[in-house]
Amino acid sequence: MNAIAQLLGRTGLLKVDYHLLRAAMVIIFAWFGYDKWFESEIRGLLPIITHGPLISWTIPVLGIRGTGILLGTSEWTFGTLLLLGFWNNKAGMLGALGSTFTFIATFTAFPFVPDAWDAGAGGFPAMTNSSAFLLKDLVLLAVSVYLLKEDVKRIVTPGRALQSSELKAGALRLADN
Repeated sequence: MNAIAQLLGRTGLLKVDYHLLRAAMVIIFAWFGYDKWFESEIRGLLPIITHGPLISWTIPVLGIRGTGILLGTSEWTFGTLLLLGFWNNKAGMLGALGSTFTFIATFTAFPFVPDAWDAGAGGFPAMTNSSAFLLKDLVLLAVSVYLLKEDVKRIVTPGRALQSSELKAGALRLADN
């Protein structure tokens, strides 16, 4: 098993996670942002939007079209900032922060979505499409937090990210002084 780990370690696998996750988030925001410009997409999301404690205000205040514009613009903005994060850590951090807030806002709707549990399959924990659609936001939230952490590390320590062992050693040195 160690030999496999050593081989994989030499392939560059240890450096690909950050870039792969960032690229995936850019693609997701580009695609999902595009969809929000269509009224049919927003109408399909109405049960989620109207029951989300952090986003339910959008339909009464902005209407369906305005909500689509807000969500589409936000998703394209965060996706663009995440894309720029390949070259600019501060832009990446802002994109990851926006992404984090986005998925907190959408995932908080999870417990409140009507008909979330499939009655034909015995109810909870059997999910319907609405709840399954929101459950994926948990992973996207985790990716957003990871990207935010990595971008903050790159800003705090230009040129490289700190390892947790280095952070602990630095904290111990500060405590000794």
